[in-house]
Amino acid sequence: MTDFARLLEVEIPRLRRYARALTRDMSRADDLVQSCLTRAVAKQHLWQPGTDLRAWLFTILHNQHVNDVRRSVREGVNVPVEEMAPVLTVSSNAIAALELRDLEAAMAKLPQEQRQVILLVGLEGMRYEEVALILGVPVGTVRSRLHRARGRLRELTNSSGREHDENTESRDPGRIES
Repeated sequence: MTDFARLLEVEIPRLRRYARALTRDMSRADDLVQSCLTRAVAKQHLWQPGTDLRAWLFTILHNQHVNDVRRSVREGVNVPVEEMAPVLTVSSNAIAALELRDLEAAMAKLPQEQRQVILLVGLEGMRYEEVALILGVPVGTVRSRLHRARGRLRELTNSSGREHDENTESRDPGRIES
């Protein structure tokens, strides 16, 4: 096994995690990672040793995902009911599953640009500079997208019907409590 192959192998779990978060489908995520790795091996001569391989791979993965999304919009996508059945069932740990479902639904409502930044910073723990390189945008854009995404997630998850704490309720300033 070559040194490059060993370096690639180390990054596969991170690539899979990011791809799963982007696609929300394990088999599509695995296909995305496979095409990313295939492209990385084919374009190995373009990678410069000593530079950040992870950022390079995430850029390839990101670009491949964008291409896949554009292709699916052009061609249309059909999803068999059998594939969705596991997602539509309630697990035994209902509260955690419902909270996760709410978060996933809130994430799905974010614009793609904001969701990508949230996933790379929050899930992958990347620095803003790395995310900016991967997405091909300035660092300030990463920060503003992250700020807007966090705010929108707060709005979406707090307005999901949960009871507010009594201390956080707004009170009538003219009312005197006894």
